[in-house]
Amino acid sequence: MKILVTNDDGVTAQGILCLARYLSREHTVTVVAPETEQSAVGHAITIRFPLWLRKLDINEPFEIYAVSGTPADCVKMGMDVVLGSPPDLVVSGVNRGKNLGTDVIYSGTVSGALEGAIAGIPSIAISSSDFKNPMYETAAKFLLKFLKEFDVKTIPRFTALNINVPSVSYEELKGWRLTRQSKRMYEDYFEKRVDPVGRDYYWMMGNVIENDPDPLADYKALKEGYVSVTPISVFMTNEKYLKYLEEVYHESKTSR
Repeated sequence: MKILVTNDDGVTAQGILCLARYLSREHTVTVVAPETEQSAVGHAITIRFPLWLRKLDINEPFEIYAVSGTPADCVKMGMDVVLGSPPDLVVSGVNRGKNLGTDVIYSGTVSGALEGAIAGIPSIAISSSDFKNPMYETAAKFLLKFLKEFDVKTIPRFTALNINVPSVSYEELKGWRLTRQSKRMYEDYFEKRVDPVGRDYYWMMGNVIENDPDPLADYKALKEGYVSVTPISVFMTNEKYLKYLEEVYHESKTSR
């Protein structure tokens, strides 16, 4: 397959280079990624500033391009400017740290995959679960094998796979499970600090809340040693609540 690879940790991050090296063993890989770290930028795109694209002279079995923008910018430019035609697959990662539950709203890694999904390209976001000790090789090995057994052509437009891999050796993986995006979230708070000249500033902190009763919650698979594979969509309509509103306000709408 012709695979476009991006990330949000930066074009020379260990995770993306490890992933591209493994994928290039069996596929044609092109890396188009942010020139600087773009973690937690969500699905931002650059519309008020110019974008710079440069090819890196790095001794790798694939081409690497750096973009002065976000992961979503990289996917757009990768398809339109670098490749000139749609790839067979967009892969974003390997991210340093998990992307579970509400993380997907903020994640540049996930947004890179969703940008491919918007364009109608089968797309995957992949993350290694432990930020302090990411096992990129485990995630890369897993994805290379996964692509042999999973038909990415079945992924519908506007949908991407969000894959999270436990930070263990490849041999320790128990397999993979289909999961749901969980209600895992953060209880945020701001820590007040003082800079060297005496001015106050604030650093956002947070405690993880994992109390989702769903047995298919994404984080539960990781805790049991399985890779979590969650199909996610760009659409955010709450269908259940919409149906409720239609029932409640149906009379008022029709009586106007």
